[in-house]
Amino acid sequence: MSVLVYTESENGKFKKSAFEVASYAYAVAQQLGTTVTAVSFNADSNDTLGTYGVNKVLTISNDKLKTFNAKAFAHAITEAAEKEGSQVVVVSSSTDSKYLAPIVAAKLKAGYAPNVVTAPESTSPFKVKRTVFSNKGFAHTTIGTDIKVIGVSNNSFGAKENSTTATAEDFSPSLTDADFATKSVEVDKVVGKATIADADIVVSGGRGLKGPENWGMIEELAEVLGAATACSKPVSDLGWRPHSEHVGQTGKPVASNLYIAIGISGAIQHLAGVSASKVKVVINTDPEAPFFKAADYGIVGDAFEVVPKLIEKLKEFKAQNA
Repeated sequence: MSVLVYTESENGKFKKSAFEVASYAYAVAQQLGTTVTAVSFNADSNDTLGTYGVNKVLTISNDKLKTFNAKAFAHAITEAAEKEGSQVVVVSSSTDSKYLAPIVAAKLKAGYAPNVVTAPESTSPFKVKRTVFSNKGFAHTTIGTDIKVIGVSNNSFGAKENSTTATAEDFSPSLTDADFATKSVEVDKVVGKATIADADIVVSGGRGLKGPENWGMIEELAEVLGAATACSKPVSDLGWRPHSEHVGQTGKPVASNLYIAIGISGAIQHLAGVSASKVKVVINTDPEAPFFKAADYGIVGDAFEVVPKLIEKLKEFKAQNA
């Protein structure tokens, strides 16, 4: 009857979202009076999950699962849920989880609620609050099926320490060749930098930067802040930056604690994709730019003057508080 949680990892290390969904699963388990079981794929240090309320970890060690495969991962998670008799399965709102969650729900004949932002409002009936309409509103959704799949919106619930002792148990799901009918041929990943999905801070640039040769100050600001770099759709379309950095409704969604938009006017598609960020700062020469209406803080000014000064002040602050 335990709450089952899928904890994402990469190169053997748990992603930040793994601790957030584990914390969420613990909150649900407390409401239901049960425990938390996690499923991990080829991850190291599984005992760290105990810090966030996980009681048991089903550890899967399988070379075929070192690269994400929605069908195979979904099969394994479904089998784990059946093994544990789980009536609630918790996943994140990452791209990978959004691929596999509907498959898991279909296999378990479960209701699926994505983009959930708070612990259940009630468990009988099972009601959750989630974002809808590209984060423009909230829906209070009741899930009436016996089994529920919950997709937790990134950076909404937070990673909360609830120290327990996590026991590890080897788990080998019965996978077949059919589960690997679709295979990843090649995976391109940015290395050595904070990723947009996991970053607490994102620094994003638009056409106001006038060309790719001016991206140095974006990267320098990101480095000072320990942030990920991103861009608007026109910038990636022009080839100034890789498409992996394109954020917005048609790119990667951003739910960071701080989003800094530099030289971005704020098209509706861009705003929809970043609206889940908690604090939005805009730097733009045009005081009528739409982004100012959505921003928490705005600076009307030339980015080529403002950003270098901001970098200088941040470096001074860090030096004084080192």
